[in-house]
Amino acid sequence: MKSAAPFAFVFVTAPDLKTARKLARAALSANLIACANLIPKIESHYWWRGKLESSAEVLIVMKTRKTRLTALETLIIAQHPYETPEFVALPLSAGNPKYLGWLMESLC
Repeated sequence: MKSAAPFAFVFVTAPDLKTARKLARAALSANLIACANLIPKIESHYWWRGKLESSAEVLIVMKTRKTRLTALETLIIAQHPYETPEFVALPLSAGNPKYLGWLMESLC
């Protein structure tokens, strides 16, 4: 294991696969992420405007450098159809050295 301090995972939900793909491609094209995993068919339950809601969504897991988080958030907020899109970043603590090397190369 090697320190992964420069990197973060970002979680974004989207209303459908088409939107998730569009957001992932935009982030990749802008070189803000190295990879995006699209996890379809999740079920979200949440409070919205005082009411308990639920919906089918797609979870996007993006891998990026912490230094690109602000630019990535700006892109997601600008292109996302939700009024209040989820954008949550979690720091990475450690990982496989070869994988972390690939992340570093992909985000040059």
